[in-house]
Amino acid sequence: MKKIYTIVIALLITAVSCKKSFIELAPESSYTDANYYQTDGQFKQAVTATYAPLRDVLNNDFLLSEMRSDNSFYQSKLSDRGTAYVFRENLSDFLDASTNSYVASEWQYLYQGISRANIVISRLKTATAVPAASAANYDGQAKFLRALNYFKLVRLFGGVPLFLNEVKTPSDAFLPRSSADDVYKQIVADATDAISELAAPSKFPQTGEATKGAATTLLADVYVTQKRWADAETLLNTLSGMGYSLTPNYADAFLPANKNGRESIFEVQYLDGTVTGATPNPLPFYFLPRSTSTALLTGIAINNSATGGLNTPSPDLISTYESGDKRLDASIGIAEGAYNASDLFTYSAVKSVVGYTTPPAGKVAVPYIKKYLHSPLTAVTGSADDFPIYRYSEALLLLAEAQNEQGKSPLLALNAVRNRAGLAATTATGQAALRDVILHERRVELAFENKRWHDLVRTGTAINVLNAYGAKLKTQFSYLPTSGRVVTDFRLLYPLPQAEVGLNTQLTQNPGY
Repeated sequence: MKKIYTIVIALLITAVSCKKSFIELAPESSYTDANYYQTDGQFKQAVTATYAPLRDVLNNDFLLSEMRSDNSFYQSKLSDRGTAYVFRENLSDFLDASTNSYVASEWQYLYQGISRANIVISRLKTATAVPAASAANYDGQAKFLRALNYFKLVRLFGGVPLFLNEVKTPSDAFLPRSSADDVYKQIVADATDAISELAAPSKFPQTGEATKGAATTLLADVYVTQKRWADAETLLNTLSGMGYSLTPNYADAFLPANKNGRESIFEVQYLDGTVTGATPNPLPFYFLPRSTSTALLTGIAINNSATGGLNTPSPDLISTYESGDKRLDASIGIAEGAYNASDLFTYSAVKSVVGYTTPPAGKVAVPYIKKYLHSPLTAVTGSADDFPIYRYSEALLLLAEAQNEQGKSPLLALNAVRNRAGLAATTATGQAALRDVILHERRVELAFENKRWHDLVRTGTAINVLNAYGAKLKTQFSYLPTSGRVVTDFRLLYPLPQAEVGLNTQLTQNPGY
């Protein structure tokens, strides 16, 4: 299959002949719902379309899964209190409600991916013209994507409606919430099927499609979340035999030239805007200081005044990198400049974060994410940077965690990640100390990959860590509300979108909302 760049199903509609009745809505040469899902090529297109919502998820997910954590915050636009700005800030400040549009978007995009996967899975059961090998591959990809979307949903919302079949009637669209346990059971079943149906990568770079390695890592991640340590270890030990390995340099793992390489287990695909029909990655522009021109930093005059200032690396994260850790400079940069009365930034200099102290008089220093900022960049549209969902380094850290929690030595896997970052092997000993080291390594290795919030929640450290972080943050940034950044138990889950609860009377809202 060609690399997954342009995600679209091409439904060929022919014109109605003048000799035919205009009441004949489906000429024989047209594709309809009844006759489209028949051939290998048609299912190939349908599976490709199932990947598309992941891009929409990523355009939204950092708000819920990274800015909710201690890794990043936002540059407030006090001069504009429009709903979009307030809703984004509320997510970071733990002041969000069930009416937050970004929470609703996350729900919508994840279920859109699930719906498309369900159509593929359901229609394959009666598709007699598709070769068995192709059918297994398509089923495996669809089940991987369905499992991935449900894994995100259950961690964000708890138990959710469990749609497993194509929606064909209005009544099919309204289900009550299943328990979180039942959702996890389905995720495990889907990922297990995907492992059995998908092949390991046959060559590198890969095509961008889900593989046995992607499904294996997803299921291991689920097992770690469930504390099924031995099951996770067994799966993770199979990945090296599939050809995965670390790139020699951390920064190289994110270069567009290395996309889908040996460190990549699964990533969302993008091309830069110079390629006809491509969908570039807009995220790098969101993560820069809000400005009418980022030319000093990006080389071209990008105006991100409406969408920038988000996911700003926190001082807390920057301070936690060890001396000599190459991941700091690869992940974060410093922009010097000044804000005007409209809270727009004028760049005056770009500096390295390593050893940075204070800006010149009259200037401010704003950290920004640089790990996804690579040429070629296209004004307005974005970059060619893929976004990683799973990298081999994360698989090694999951393995280290699974081993440590069983009382085994995690040092081989753990130190492979540390050594690649330019750090010496850890000197920590004992399960508790190594647990802290592994969590720290996940924080700096996977910074801005939307992992930190989930790590804090699943390890039971979210409330203590984030309340301490919030108190410190409010001493550094005067625009943070005193009522914000206070985390209680109910805030470990998001509210179900109010529009969904209002429409489906079978749904019950999460406590506290």
